[in-house]
Amino acid sequence: MAGKFYAVKIGKTPGIYNTWDDCKAQVDGYSGAVYKSFSSATDACAFLGWSTPDTSTSQTSDTKEAHTSITTASGEAVAYVDGSYNDATKQFSYGVVFFTDGKELHFSECMEDESLVSMRNVAGEIKGSEAAMRYALEYGCTSLTIYHDYEGISKWCLGEWKANKEGTIAYRDYYSSIKNKININFVKVKGHSNDKYNDLADSLAKKALGIE
Repeated sequence: MAGKFYAVKIGKTPGIYNTWDDCKAQVDGYSGAVYKSFSSATDACAFLGWSTPDTSTSQTSDTKEAHTSITTASGEAVAYVDGSYNDATKQFSYGVVFFTDGKELHFSECMEDESLVSMRNVAGEIKGSEAAMRYALEYGCTSLTIYHDYEGISKWCLGEWKANKEGTIAYRDYYSSIKNKININFVKVKGHSNDKYNDLADSLAKKALGIE
């Protein structure tokens, strides 16, 4: 899914966007807007002055930086992930709230994949978890703690549930391919329980689908 990353330094809402339409919405009619397109999220982050190592592209599609109330040690990252589904359009999405290096990053993506659509919002959940893992690797993190409300997020990776669908097999295999590169911990949280960041991840996923 590598593509262009549009970094808005000065605009309505500074951040990184995955499509020109999303970027245009932030700069169109904004006096003195400053923005630029890049082939990698790393370069886009560097343009915005965000601290990143030299690594490959990530899968972010709507990334925003905010002030964080969660602190992480050097090399550590924390991510809250959630997924959503639109039955009318047969699209699914994920939302991720990502903490590392003193930053709080928000990213989300709306996706279409016939091989995954039968999993509905769970497809978004696993894609969000994958995105968090890829982003942690891009930032050069040595550990990542993933907070999730769907128990399969951890159980498929740890072999506690059998992966028997194309999407869950790919998810398990991706985790297996990186688990020796980064220490990943999973924490189950109760969904819709007023957990600030779990609710925020849910909101990001819904907004990516245009249903909130």
